[in-house]
Amino acid sequence: MFTRNMNLNNVIFLMLLIFFYSCNNNSNNQEKVKNNKADINKHLEDANSLYLKSEDLQIEDYIKRNALDVIKTGTGLRYFIYSNGSGDKVEENSIIRYHYKINLLNGWLCEESTNTGPVEIKIGSDNIISGLEEGLRLLRAGDKAKFIVPSHLAYGWIGDSKNIPTRAVLVYDVNVLQVRKLKSEF
Repeated sequence: MFTRNMNLNNVIFLMLLIFFYSCNNNSNNQEKVKNNKADINKHLEDANSLYLKSEDLQIEDYIKRNALDVIKTGTGLRYFIYSNGSGDKVEENSIIRYHYKINLLNGWLCEESTNTGPVEIKIGSDNIISGLEEGLRLLRAGDKAKFIVPSHLAYGWIGDSKNIPTRAVLVYDVNVLQVRKLKSEF
């Protein structure tokens, strides 16, 4: 009991000491904190920039190794349509029914819809990753396409806590089965 109280007293003393010290040096500390935050932000921006360049090189290596003829969008999504359909084009508020398979750049299979059945989503309102939605908007019913989705358009630094690891570039194979357009309520 004495040891526990001594530890508690030591902690309280240290907290008071830090408090009084910080009050006496408040103006100096505020300037240091501002400078420190700016330095930290700059380092984080530099680290993120380096990571994105590294990821971009990995994607380009994957494309080269697999001899893919892809188109790169302004966001960094790469895609190619390897089987053209003739159905309706995907548009805002379209209901899309599709099969998919997700792999990592190393070929690791993360998930596929053949186990659960086709997925149905509404473009513009469902909670899907931005890279997948961007790619789907380029398709029409019957199209089969491959999307290479950089991590910043996928699950980013955290993954999905199930099948997708952190900072993962995703390779989607998508088969659009159906596109239904919602009728306007006006």
